[in-house]
Amino acid sequence: MKILLLDAQACDVMRAQLADLLLDAVAFGAFSSIAFGLDRRQAQNYWQDVRMAVAAGTCRLLAASHDGTLIGTVQLTLCQRPDGHRRADLQALMVHSRARRRGIGGVLLRAAEAEARALGRDDLRLAAEPGSGAEALIHDLGYAPIEGVTGSHVVYTKTLLMPEAA
Repeated sequence: MKILLLDAQACDVMRAQLADLLLDAVAFGAFSSIAFGLDRRQAQNYWQDVRMAVAAGTCRLLAASHDGTLIGTVQLTLCQRPDGHRRADLQALMVHSRARRRGIGGVLLRAAEAEARALGRDDLRLAAEPGSGAEALIHDLGYAPIEGVTGSHVVYTKTLLMPEAA
């Protein structure tokens, strides 16, 4: 397995595989916030939006690949607020249904943490549905729930040790 940092051009080259991954994630219930019945055009539009954020430098897209086939992704979205220069959000962790329960999600999250650290972002956030398979992984990686957050997702936070502090 390889972990890749995709640029905008790579997003274009991998557009079909990215769309397939999202369609698989929705079909297997990984994204309740995206309507079941998502079609290929909508999936491609989703990835076009991500591609634009990657090109703008506001998002890093990390991908897991095995034998040339895309098997997972995670997005590291860089906070753009003036007071958010240390914050990043991990979003849309997806692992293809055929590749789940093999540690790929954890590898992707750790790679995203390393990328955040390299960018000087040590305040990470992510959200997960209560009771989802991702919740145990999130806890195992040291994320803590933020108290008082309401809604359909639990928001977690983690402060990374920066190299100079380690």
